[in-house]
Amino acid sequence: MNRLLVLFWSAFVWVAVAASPAAAVTFDTAAKAAILMDYRTGQVLFAKNPDEPLPPASMSKLMTAYIVFERLEEGSLSLDDELPVSENAWRMGGSQMFLEVGQRVKVEDLLRGMIVQSGNDACVVLAEALAGSEKAFAELMNRKARELGLRNSHFTNATGLHDPEHYMSVRDLAILAREIIRRFPQYYKYYSEKEFIFNGIRQFNRNPLLRKGTPGVDGMKTGYVEEAGYGLVVSAERDGRRLILVVTGLESARERAIEAERLLEFGFREFKEYRLFGPGETVMEAEVWMGAEDTVPLVPRETVAVTLTRAAREGLVVRARFDSPVPAPVAAGAELGELLVTAPGIEPLRVPLVAGRDVDRAGVAGRVVDALAWLLRGGS
Repeated sequence: MNRLLVLFWSAFVWVAVAASPAAAVTFDTAAKAAILMDYRTGQVLFAKNPDEPLPPASMSKLMTAYIVFERLEEGSLSLDDELPVSENAWRMGGSQMFLEVGQRVKVEDLLRGMIVQSGNDACVVLAEALAGSEKAFAELMNRKARELGLRNSHFTNATGLHDPEHYMSVRDLAILAREIIRRFPQYYKYYSEKEFIFNGIRQFNRNPLLRKGTPGVDGMKTGYVEEAGYGLVVSAERDGRRLILVVTGLESARERAIEAERLLEFGFREFKEYRLFGPGETVMEAEVWMGAEDTVPLVPRETVAVTLTRAAREGLVVRARFDSPVPAPVAAGAELGELLVTAPGIEPLRVPLVAGRDVDRAGVAGRVVDALAWLLRGGS
């Protein structure tokens, strides 16, 4: 048993080793908390107080939308379904899409009212339809937050109206924004609408960078409560690269727009995406124990890319870690190891490596040869 354990050793393979480490880019913002995230990899490019729980205001409507999008995707809700407006929804304070008591409104209009106009009344109509009450809907929001790994979020309502127990961190907001873009591209389009007319009232999207026409900006959500100041979740895509930015705790709508644009420009200017491996591209060949073939390719399922400053590129290190040899049989797609990507100024990136093809178990003669070879090597 001990000899067998020695045989299956953990292999660290240096796939690419860069030269000397480089310093990370220094940047600051007036925001109380901020985070800049690369959409493809989830890499954090800049962070300030990223895990501090803070009042998210209307930015928490992203979670309300996420739950509605899930229901639409699974088919239990349709964009054409008409939902009734309760007196409770009609009485909601704050931003409105100006619903009327007893009115029946299509889900698509409610979504646009919530996303474009930030309508609190629309949120409550959706919450009551999906969970029976806003309180019950908040429990759905908390359950979904746990599923998504949002560690510093708690919800008490569907609107973001201030409550001491209603909070999110900017990291959690960025993770949630990324999941919406990734999972629901067919509904993400609503975040780029600059205006919406309902009941004869024209209202404009409150996202200042979308209104201004900042290049690539196509979402997502503003927020303001007196207790937290001004905040914004924004996403932009340029030349095939998408960044997600969250800022909060700013003193005015003007400062929010200025700081958000500064950070976004910083991200696109200072960082570049370096693609390392494509989907299914062989990273390493792992030895197979008692297999019909001697090796199996280790491949990533998706594109492996890292976003770095040009200076940090000099300190890029890529390592493959896997158990070797791999015991046969091997099924294509089976996870066999991981790729670890490190560079100055970024959090390590870990990417699963899977078998690139099936490898059957060798016949009796082949297994005997492998066993003899192992013994000749000293059983290690």
